[in-house]
Amino acid sequence: IMPSLVGSEMCIRDSYRAIAREDHAAVAKIIDDFFLPYLDIRNLKSGYAVSIVKAGAKIAGYDAGPVRAPLTDLLPAEYEKLAALIKKQGAQ
Repeated sequence: IMPSLVGSEMCIRDSYRAIAREDHAAVAKIIDDFFLPYLDIRNLKSGYAVSIVKAGAKIAGYDAGPVRAPLTDLLPAEYEKLAALIKKQGAQ
């Protein structure tokens, strides 16, 4: 369940800790609050698994450049949804 650079380090660490202590309520909250919305964006188009990671890197300050054809970058509205999702996770 690790969405690379996009799934903030804190979210990944929190997920691991919640799973390790078998805190099912915390795991469900992390899945609902981050991973499912992330997957909703990623699953919009074929190839978005690459596009969303590059967009997430850019949002985090690490511009990885555009995706190569035939893939496409996230649309502006999708990029903004991802930025809001990452911002909601808090500073890392």
